[in-house]
Amino acid sequence: MRITVKQQVLLAPATVLILLILLLAFMQYTYWDLSRKRQETKNLGTTFVALAEADMAARRLHLLLRTMQHTGMAPPEDMALVSDLYERLLDAIGRLKPFGSLKGSGQISQLLTLAESLNPTDSPEIEKTAESFARFRAELSALSNMTQIHRNKLRMNHEQDINQLVERAAVVSMSVLILAILLGLFISVYFSRRILNRVQLLSHNAVRIADGKLELPPAPDRIRDELDTLAVSINRMTKRLIQVVGTEKLLEGAEEERRRIAMDLHDQSLSDLSAILRGLRNLSAELSDHKAQAKTESLKLDLERAIVNLRDIMNNLHPQTLDILGLGAAIEAHLEQHCDSEGLPEYHLYIDPSINALNLSRIKQLTLYRIVIEAIQNVIKHAAASRYEVNLEVRKTTLILSVEDNGSGMGEEKESNNGRGLHNIRERARAINATVNWKTSRFSSGTRFELTLPCEA
Repeated sequence: MRITVKQQVLLAPATVLILLILLLAFMQYTYWDLSRKRQETKNLGTTFVALAEADMAARRLHLLLRTMQHTGMAPPEDMALVSDLYERLLDAIGRLKPFGSLKGSGQISQLLTLAESLNPTDSPEIEKTAESFARFRAELSALSNMTQIHRNKLRMNHEQDINQLVERAAVVSMSVLILAILLGLFISVYFSRRILNRVQLLSHNAVRIADGKLELPPAPDRIRDELDTLAVSINRMTKRLIQVVGTEKLLEGAEEERRRIAMDLHDQSLSDLSAILRGLRNLSAELSDHKAQAKTESLKLDLERAIVNLRDIMNNLHPQTLDILGLGAAIEAHLEQHCDSEGLPEYHLYIDPSINALNLSRIKQLTLYRIVIEAIQNVIKHAAASRYEVNLEVRKTTLILSVEDNGSGMGEEKESNNGRGLHNIRERARAINATVNWKTSRFSSGTRFELTLPCEA
């Protein structure tokens, strides 16, 4: 089951919260049970008072009815009192609350029926009146005794129940609180240590990679949470970094080999050719035969062209201007030597003066130089342009290199056909952590090549 880091962090407080909610529910149930028992005690008290009032009203009513039946006289005030006593009697019986065994027994309904038979407006006979009152009071007395017994029993049970409820509530509350604290601590410690160990491992791998120790960190077998996703991302980033560093080292090695070959050509081949040229010049001065002199001059011209070509090869292998004067001067020198002639497109060069303030390593300068030369050659060979611009500028801490022409443009077919030159540009840019793209030129037609390289001043 996949549990995210957010869920792992929230699991401990969520568990404690659930336990506290259950404790609150238990306390609410305990309070409800206690309230129910208190209400039952209150109903018993109300019933006991109502029975006492009914008994008192029945006695007075019976006494008045017997007096009126013996005297045969019924003053208005006595009749009003009789009616009032009868209403009190019915009201008292109506306030009776069923409890215990009375619930569903029908005794209260039977008592109400007996009370209705005592209605003074029916003018019953003395014998029937005495009999009705005797039955009513007997039933009332039985209910009163039952109520008193149940009330006493409930009072005793109520005290015991309160003690038990308080004791149980205290035990359960302490138990749940202790369980919540221990469980919350266990879950939080378990998951926090687990997350912390994994974060420390990821941090250790990241620091090791930042220090240049490009050892591939282990990747989890399956993704369980965000930390596993981060570990997989670090693993993939390290793989790509190893590839980039490998490409960079390969390019650096190639550039170093170019430099060594250029030095060997300069120290050996160029020196030998220069010595041969000096010998031909000395020989030409000593010869008196015009034909031999002409042949010697022709050989000197061929040898001078070979020396110039060899110098061009050496400069292409490793431009000395780049080491001596820097990137901008090397680009300018290349354009003046190879691109400033008839039949070639007109060019405009802009070099930002702040380019020298950038902290560019030798391999980055060489790579940028190679990319500029390749981009210019693409314009000359394929763009069919009459003008192009080469810009090297700095925006804050970002170097922007652009080559823009007014030619025919790349087009979808040419853009999809990634030639060797474009592939070389992409690989070289990737080796120095630069990004390249080709888009529509600002001229009416043509292509704009742009390279972006983040760097520190």
